[in-house]
Amino acid sequence: MKATLIIIQNDTDHAEAKSLVEKLMRSSDSAHLARMTAQARLIEAYERTRWLGRMPSLSELLTYLMEQHGLSRADLVPLLGTASRVSEVMNGKRELSMSMIRKLRERFHISADLLIPRTQPHGVAA
Repeated sequence: MKATLIIIQNDTDHAEAKSLVEKLMRSSDSAHLARMTAQARLIEAYERTRWLGRMPSLSELLTYLMEQHGLSRADLVPLLGTASRVSEVMNGKRELSMSMIRKLRERFHISADLLIPRTQPHGVAA
């Protein structure tokens, strides 16, 4: 039996691969489950190379979440306050308030730890 897997080379391939895994997850066929496992491993490998073992910046994280949920910057206005505030956050000129963190966490079902700025230990240069 031949199984087709999506080789992931860009964000479009990544989205298609994740969609395929979601579809295969609904199956009880052992061949589909094996294909799902293989595709999930390809997704994981791509994500590891994309993030290069580092935490993504807030802008990268928000861009990724918007892509995954089919949202635009305008869709972040109810979460962050105003269009200019969204722009400031996305450009790294403003950190998130606790209220913004709470809204983003609830909207995207992610850990607040991903949204809270990481500080360097005292005396350690970045």
